[in-house]
Amino acid sequence: MSGRLEGKVCVITGAAGGIGAESAALFRAEGATVVGVDLQDDFEGVDLALAADVASEDAVIGFLQRTVAEYGRLDVLFNNAGISPDDDVSVLDTTLEAWQRVQDVNLRSVFLCCKHGIPLLLESGGGSVINTASFVAVMGAATSQISYTASKGAVLSLSRELGVEFARRGVRVNALCPGPVDTPLLRELYASDPAKAARRLIHLPMGRFAAAREIASAALFLASDESSYVTASTFMVDGGLSGAYVTPE
Repeated sequence: MSGRLEGKVCVITGAAGGIGAESAALFRAEGATVVGVDLQDDFEGVDLALAADVASEDAVIGFLQRTVAEYGRLDVLFNNAGISPDDDVSVLDTTLEAWQRVQDVNLRSVFLCCKHGIPLLLESGGGSVINTASFVAVMGAATSQISYTASKGAVLSLSRELGVEFARRGVRVNALCPGPVDTPLLRELYASDPAKAARRLIHLPMGRFAAAREIASAALFLASDESSYVTASTFMVDGGLSGAYVTPE
């Protein structure tokens, strides 16, 4: 199949790398016009690259209005930007400053993008909102990142509520929940300590981390009309992680 997003205008936050960059490439290959948002605008692979702090309400209003001014409509809003800093650890050790920084980028930004983006989707006759949550929104971990986990749980609940609220108005809202993804950030994290990667891999039935392209393919499905009856969902793309007890040897 091809042209699944033909004629659609899509905004992707966190578009400079990882899942965001792969999604931008895939969306464009399927006919979409993609506005990419990141902290810097010196990245390629999108039709329009904009620099913005997604935790700033003025910045969010600005890039959404710029999108409509340039292309006349908004059809897909992929709220993908997020951070996972190394000072977000156990509740016993995470500072309030570290907690709040993660909440601002991972949760506040999703709230702001939905608050100001959904009205534009309604003006366009409907559309799709995809909010990046995580498998940690439904599971606990002894290797805690307490603010990250809390933020993704909140994104999951927020997405469910909005999906129900706008279901009869043509706007679908879903939480995309990736498992661990093989991105440069993850490789850097585990390169210095292979035991950290091994401790996590043992819980993955498939025995590997996801490729960013695999998560982007799930985002494409949620963005396209193929998922026209999917809303308020917890869309797990985790290689079976959240369903596993004992994994294959």
